[in-house]
Amino acid sequence: MSESTSTVSMASTAPKKGGGRRKLSLPVILLIVAGGLALFSLVRVISGADDLTSVGQVSGALQLAVPIGLAGLGGLWAERAGVINIGLEGMMILGTWFGAWAGYQWGPWTGVLLGIAGGALGGLLHAVMTVTFKVNHIVSGVAITILATGLTRYMSNFTFAETEGGSSKQSPRIDAIERITIPGLSDWLGDLQAKHWFFVSDLAGVLGGLVTNLSLLTVVALLLVPGTWWLLWRTSFGLRLRSCGENPIAAESLGVNVYKYKYIAVIVSGGLAGLGGAFLAIITGIYQEGQTGGRGYIGLAAMIFGNWMPGGMALGAGLFGFTDSLKLRGGAVNVHAMLLLLAILLLIAVVWQLYRKKYVGAVISAAFSALLFTWYALTDELPSQFVDAAPYVATLLVLAVSAQRLRMPKANGQPYFRGQGK
Repeated sequence: MSESTSTVSMASTAPKKGGGRRKLSLPVILLIVAGGLALFSLVRVISGADDLTSVGQVSGALQLAVPIGLAGLGGLWAERAGVINIGLEGMMILGTWFGAWAGYQWGPWTGVLLGIAGGALGGLLHAVMTVTFKVNHIVSGVAITILATGLTRYMSNFTFAETEGGSSKQSPRIDAIERITIPGLSDWLGDLQAKHWFFVSDLAGVLGGLVTNLSLLTVVALLLVPGTWWLLWRTSFGLRLRSCGENPIAAESLGVNVYKYKYIAVIVSGGLAGLGGAFLAIITGIYQEGQTGGRGYIGLAAMIFGNWMPGGMALGAGLFGFTDSLKLRGGAVNVHAMLLLLAILLLIAVVWQLYRKKYVGAVISAAFSALLFTWYALTDELPSQFVDAAPYVATLLVLAVSAQRLRMPKANGQPYFRGQGK
């Protein structure tokens, strides 16, 4: 069968983009973004939380979202090929350790490369266990995370502990990667944001955060999102890889080496998670035991929220990064303002559900909205325990809300045997 015929045949078995839902046009997407920013601006004006959309807030949110997004992107690669990768956390741990070990000796960019290699090594192990030996994907992923935790702790004892400035739980200092700021534009946007005008200052804060003190590694990470979309959805390679996650038997019948594509996907998945781990160590300038803090699992949640699509995954990672940055910069005041935002969003949901004649859902949303409005009105700030938990609560809420529209690849997590379709 010819190459073009195989590609067309596989395209007929591949799922429609967006799971069959109507595709949003660019003007509609921009209108939604503008509406969301206007809502944030309204909340900022009412609550007085001026740091809600500041340049520093956006810049911090971006830095916190990148490692989560890289882990989520890694999960997307693996699961689009039909392999569940719950071992992302372990691969990130390998990335932090190898990135720091190479980074403090030979420079941060060498650390980035070794971090990718460390994560890819974890991905290779996961591929051998799940693709070749048919081990349960969840069991394999958990085992890799446990193995990575123990292995890095053991290796730290005779590497970092033997060097000046290091210990068994942390590395010596790592040199920083170059940061860029667009002169003139950055200062102008910062001044405009400081005026606290409705919408205009908020837009300036968002744009200013994208052009101020931006690490070159952050730029590389951001480019990987559209790069992944193009490679997996606009090339024959991506079509074959995704066919392995949808219907590997049909893919094999068309001449696709399913094992090869699964191996490639899982190794790339580990490499991306390793890059996320290296980012954590190198941006902070030091490796510390437990540094990933569950970000591999949160990246997996961001991928699920994004419906196994790069854009949606990036949005989910950005949401967690934003809420995490809120607690770091404004603490209780900023998170308290988010109560008002949630209450307004639920009020909008009430109107939408009434329009669609879903009265039970409208009543439940109205009750929660009233509860949040009351909570906001009767308090000035939130307890520190709630502030610390805010990013995780936001992740759970978003997953709960988006659960009904999700569609994973059909063969995701299912064992595949070569020659199964013959």
